[in-house]
Amino acid sequence: QVQLVESGGGLVQAGGSLRLSCAASERTFSNYRMAWFRQAPGKEREFVAAISRGGGNTAYQDSVKGRFTISRDNAKNTVYLQMNSLKSEDTAVYHCAASTGLTAVSRYSEMRYYDYWGQGTQVTVSS
Repeated sequence: QVQLVESGGGLVQAGGSLRLSCAASERTFSNYRMAWFRQAPGKEREFVAAISRGGGNTAYQDSVKGRFTISRDNAKNTVYLQMNSLKSEDTAVYHCAASTGLTAVSRYSEMRYYDYWGQGTQVTVSS
């Protein structure tokens, strides 16, 4: 079983920055495609960003393009989400997820593509 633990959430003013981390208890971490999702109260969980096994390819939800950057360090079994120019609309619980890659890669933005999930970290953006 793969355990994922997020950290780095908190309270930040609009326009500020945060960096989220997701540490995996799996030394074959490089075999997994990784992603970030978020969920605000009363809303469905939505895709934020994804990254390929080697980190060479990334994808983003349109609303965060140019502001968020996903990256990974396979030597540290960790994936990151750098969030800049934060807006109140970014307030949510952020979850990291891992995929074994047995499903078509074109479905990377769907929750069912992912096999393992972290418990989430709260990000609150104030005005």
